[in-house]
Amino acid sequence: MQRTRFLMIGGFLGAGKTTAIARLARYYTNLGLQVGLVTNDQAYGLVDTHNLRAQGFQVGEVPGACFCCKFDDLVDTAAALGADRQPDIILTEPVGSCTDLMATVLQPLQHLFGDRYTLGPLAVLCKPEHGRKILGGGTGGFSPQAAYIFLKQLEEAQLIVLNKIDRLSANEQDELLQLLADRYPQKQIFAASATTGEGFDALLAGLNVEYSPAAAAMDIDYDVYAEGEAALGWLNCSVRLSSTAPWSLDEVTSQLVDGLSFALQAAEMEPGHLKVLASAAASTAVANWVATGEPVELSVASGIETAAADLLINARAHGAPDDLAHCVQQTVTTLARRLSLDAQISSVQHFRPGRPEPTHRYASPQG
Repeated sequence: MQRTRFLMIGGFLGAGKTTAIARLARYYTNLGLQVGLVTNDQAYGLVDTHNLRAQGFQVGEVPGACFCCKFDDLVDTAAALGADRQPDIILTEPVGSCTDLMATVLQPLQHLFGDRYTLGPLAVLCKPEHGRKILGGGTGGFSPQAAYIFLKQLEEAQLIVLNKIDRLSANEQDELLQLLADRYPQKQIFAASATTGEGFDALLAGLNVEYSPAAAAMDIDYDVYAEGEAALGWLNCSVRLSSTAPWSLDEVTSQLVDGLSFALQAAEMEPGHLKVLASAAASTAVANWVATGEPVELSVASGIETAAADLLINARAHGAPDDLAHCVQQTVTTLARRLSLDAQISSVQHFRPGRPEPTHRYASPQG
């Protein structure tokens, strides 16, 4: 049986992983290859999964914990993508607060399922908004423990990708690339934009080489790692908006994310990422906010008016989950009142991620 190429694109919350794997998937599909995607989240009801499926991709989801803690679910989900036809390539997007992926996911996958998969190098996207602050010696509005996760992700990366360069000036790009090169002098470092495709030719060439495991597992303090994850508030929920008169799906989605960004800033909660997906009939709108000081972006526009829509809200921020839930509840209620909409909130999940407990952790490559 021909083996499937397995690629993992990691990175901190809001680094642009979903946009990147969508661009990679379109590239491989245009070559005539069968492509499957696997997303991952600590909770259920993931915007990224719905967004990618709305773009026509075959997507499996591993919810409830990181890939490392749900290794068997990852294997089963990836296998299910081949029910009709075995994919040539599977692109995977781990949770943005997860690290130690080589020892807990890639090496076990190579050892236990090497007859099924060939692995590419671990690529990790660097989020400029937090990279500038954390690589410069700060914490980017996060706890030192959460910043530790960000740095460990880059440390274990085989390919580091400075993403979102379309938003950077030449000087800002050079400054960030120098910070990365100074801290990780032995790494392959790419500058790219998942939005525009700039730099993706070089990244594709980098992803085309074979995975080469490290001689030993990365040195990581799981107590600090667990504290870093626990410093983050996690929220997923659904919202039904309706009225007697039609309204712009794009404008209301953007206004909701604007309101949430103001509420989180007022509560002094730094976002990891904030994503809202709104759907009505066959149309979808997606708006995002990724860092204090950055604008809200309507990343997918529907161009429609509707009298009813279903929304998914995914919010990740540094702070207490109850405070995050309060910000969401208050913002939705305020927006609905101002626009004369009926709002029904349901399927609310808000919590702090639990301690990572990997299914496997390989201290060194297995023969």
